[in-house]
Amino acid sequence: MFTPEIITAFLTLTFLEIILGIDNIIFISILAGRLPEEKRKTLIRTGLFLAMFMRILMLMGISWLVHMEEALFSFDNAFFSSAISIQSLILFAGGLFLIYKSTREIYHKVEPHDNSSEPTSKSAPNSYAKALFQIVLIDIVFSFDSILTAVGMTNGLAYAIPVMIAAVVISIFIMIGFANPVSAFVNKHPSLQILGLSFLLLIGFMLIAEAAHISHTVIGGNPIGKIPKGYLYFAIAFSLGVEMLNMKLRKGSD
Repeated sequence: MFTPEIITAFLTLTFLEIILGIDNIIFISILAGRLPEEKRKTLIRTGLFLAMFMRILMLMGISWLVHMEEALFSFDNAFFSSAISIQSLILFAGGLFLIYKSTREIYHKVEPHDNSSEPTSKSAPNSYAKALFQIVLIDIVFSFDSILTAVGMTNGLAYAIPVMIAAVVISIFIMIGFANPVSAFVNKHPSLQILGLSFLLLIGFMLIAEAAHISHTVIGGNPIGKIPKGYLYFAIAFSLGVEMLNMKLRKGSD
């Protein structure tokens, strides 16, 4: 198993899983930020462990995932055509959920609101359960995106499933190690929270475009293309770098 090809694939997949897991960490961190301090670390660890188990289950059911690419029904007329599959429906629903949740959280942060709506000790268990349920939903969507990318990279590779599972496990444990400091830093700086939510809006839009792409959607004779993830993550990294410089400038002027 320890051939240069397999080791290179493992390291590449581990790095890729960490990059693709950034959106998971942002989403979980923002949800955790609205919970009492003692509940935040537990929610973050639980959310990431759930993400790991979902990815492993999906990898163990690769044949099931392949069947989910098959079209359930299709539309075909002069203006619009599409072959809708379970996979595209999940990505589309996940993209809509991310856009809805991000927009709502941005509104909650920028508009004045009554502090009585914040979680209290009595509502904390309900808030925790609600946040965990939302994390489970979005973990399913992010896991689909992550696993489909990993499968495409390891197509034809020997021991592909063990390599992907090992990469997922290692990447999740690395993310768990960094998740709490990242969450604390994000929740400490409101501008980073808005930036993170804006990233989630972009990712939601990307998921909807990807759902349209894999269902071979054509609108007005124009096929919907796939948005390259590299472009999206470069934009995120660039925006984050600019915001870090702004934070340093604001700190220096205080």
